[in-house]
This record gives sequence, structure tokens and C-alpha cells, in this order.
Amino acid sequence: MRKFFQEIKADLKFKTAGPGQKLSEPSRVPKEKPKAEAAPKPRQAPTDEAQMAAAAALARMELKPKAKLPSSQEAIKNQVRKELMAEAAVSEKGLSAEEEDPASPDQEGAAAPSVSGVYFICPLTGAVVRKDKKEKHIREAIRSYFSVDPVAASIMEIHTFNKDQERVRVGVETMAKYLDNIYLHPEEEKYRKIKLQNKVFQERISCLEGIHRFFQAIGFETKTLPVPGQETTEEYYVLKEEMLTKLEDLKDYKEQLLSSEPVRAQLDRQLCVFKPSPEAARFELPNDFYNLTAEEIKREQRLRTEAVEKASMLRTRAMREKEEQREMRKYNYTLVRVRFPDGYILQGTFYARESVSVLYSFVREALRDDWLPFELLGPGGLKLTEENLAFNECGLVPSALLTLAWDAAVMADIQALGEEQPASPLKPELLSRVQTLS
Repeated sequence: MRKFFQEIKADLKFKTAGPGQKLSEPSRVPKEKPKAEAAPKPRQAPTDEAQMAAAAALARMELKPKAKLPSSQEAIKNQVRKELMAEAAVSEKGLSAEEEDPASPDQEGAAAPSVSGVYFICPLTGAVVRKDKKEKHIREAIRSYFSVDPVAASIMEIHTFNKDQERVRVGVETMAKYLDNIYLHPEEEKYRKIKLQNKVFQERISCLEGIHRFFQAIGFETKTLPVPGQETTEEYYVLKEEMLTKLEDLKDYKEQLLSSEPVRAQLDRQLCVFKPSPEAARFELPNDFYNLTAEEIKREQRLRTEAVEKASMLRTRAMREKEEQREMRKYNYTLVRVRFPDGYILQGTFYARESVSVLYSFVREALRDDWLPFELLGPGGLKLTEENLAFNECGLVPSALLTLAWDAAVMADIQALGEEQPASPLKPELLSRVQTLS
């Protein structure tokens, strides 16, 4: 083995000696050697891991049955090189596996989310559904309402499922004019027919989801009628004859159509009460608090483009503050905790654009005595006096820990009366569901 490595070293030395020359050529002047050569740096001893890997490689080579050696010296070199490279790869893989062990304590001890998600309450069924299931649940609830009141259900469809509210407004107003004409001129047959291929009908009405179910619900039916003065036919909506005796109903349907609003699910506050805990300021939020819709992503792209343009010019303090506020607006929800003087914690979920006054009402509703005056203090003891400001305008997104402080004068008067006070200011039904903050 030693002889083998000596041959490799001699071969490498021969290759680095430079180009050869013929005996008939004049001798070349040898290059002048530098007067002083830098002392070579001492070679660093191999690490313990490298020594163990080399010893294991040699042991395996000795245990392997001796195969017939390749005839070519170059083939021998390649074989040795492959063995050493394979051994180095195994060694590096073992080290990286130790560094990236998925069962590390940090990952195993990952904290659970503070809330499981963002939830909504359906106004039609009262069911609590998660954010990503909200649209589907409302749609199913409205469709099931057709068996109860088809007119009201179709009107809910029109106002809820069509996101372009301006288009809805134009279509509803046009539809109201159709019904007005029938109500005011019931004897005129032309007002009781609506051509489906009419340009105004196609552009303003037919494009709305739910509109055709509305026509059917209020007494229209589809008929194929000849076009006056032509030999062709057209599709029409024609009001049934029996509806001429129910003109007041048509008027009521028109008023419902004009006055209705989209069906909006109510944000579930997910009210929770926790025992005193040093983990009150620690928040682990789920993706629901950060996920953006398609419209929100487009808005963020536009804002980033504006930010790049503004970065190229000098900005005043007011401009920087305005941009910071804009950055806060990208959150849709916020998780707020209010710590009481006794250490108990009240938690709720809010829209980031809701005003702080909603939080004051939320806290007041949880109190045993809702008349007690109090203040909410933000980070650094800053009082939240501007209740009309939104959470994102106060920097309370996507989460915040606030402190409740009672009115000192009122509390002094209560203590002067000498009456026994309850252990906690929160309602007993809330304290019966108290949890431990993990």
C-alpha cells in the first residue's frame, strides 16, 4: 500500500515539472528561483471525525476480498478517488443529519396557537364556521331558504353573491323600473314582457347571479314569442296573468329588492378568560390572521410599488408615519388581551379596522358591574383615549396586550363604603369557563 501511494506522488511530481525538451534543442535557461521562499504553513491535524472515517475506510478495504487489480494506473487512481469521495460524503451526511435533526427540542416544544383560527357566526343559521368555510356555508344557507321564502332568498343571492356593488345597484334600480311600469300600467301588455336579448337587460340585469331565480319567484315565466313585424322568435320573461291581481305584492317585492343588504357573517369574538400567567404577552397566531385575499394581494402590490417610488426621495417625519400606518393596514384581524388588576386575562378577536370603542364595549359586557369606569393602557402605559381610532391606527395589530386600570377616585369611594367586593370583577359565568394560558 505504501508503495502504491509513493507511485501516485511521483506521478504528480512528474506532471508538475513543466514541458519537456528534445536533446537536439539548445538548453533553456532555468528560471531564477526566488531568493527566499515563504515557509510552508504547518498542516493542520485531521479532526477526530476525519480520523474515525479514514480508519473505517481502511478497515473495510482490508476486509473486502481482493479483486483483480485494473491494469491501468489511471483506473487505479480513479477507484481510490471514488472510495475517498464516498467516505467524505458519508461523513458530511452524518454531521448534517445531527445538525438538522427534526426531533430537536426547539421544534418539539413549539407553542400551540393562541387561537385555532378566525371564526364567523352565520346570521341565518347561527352556526359558527371558520373563515375559509364562511362563503360556502352562507351560500348553502341561502339556497336552503328557497323552500321557505323564494323571493327573499333570491334577493339575498343578488345582494350577497355579486361582489361588484355598483353593478348590483344599477341592476336593481333597472329591475325596479320594470316593476314600477307594471304596477303603474297593468293594462299595458308591453310592460309585462321583457326581451331576454335586450341590450339593457343583458348588460345590467342578466349578468347578476340570482336575478333569474328572482324573476321566477315573483311570477314571471319564460316564453318564446314572435317578434312583431318579423318572422323570427325571441325569448321573453312574461308576467303570469294571475299576478295582475297581486300588484301590491309586486310593489312589496320591489321595495325589498331596493332596501336589502348583503348577508354578512358576524365575526366571532371567541371570548376567553385566562388565569394570571407570565405568558400573557406571548402570541402564536394562526395563518388566518395573515392570509390575504386576491384583492388584498393586488392592493399590497400597488402599495409596494408606491413605496419603491417614494424610497427614492427624501421623506419627512409625517410621511414616514403615514407609511407606517399604511403598513399596519395589511392585517385584517387582531387578537387582543386585556389584563385586569387581579391578573386575570380577557381575550377576544377583532377586525383590525374596528374602532377601539368596540373593545371598550367588549370589556364592559364582561364585567360584573358594567358601570365601573376604567381605562385601557397600551404598551408603555400609554392610555387609549381616542376610542374612535381603529386598532391598526393605534398599532394594536396583529396582536396586543393591554392593561385595565380602574378609576382611582371611584375605587376609593367604594373602599370607603366598606362593602365586601367580589374576588374578580368578571361575570361568574365567564369565570366558570376560565382556562390556563399555555
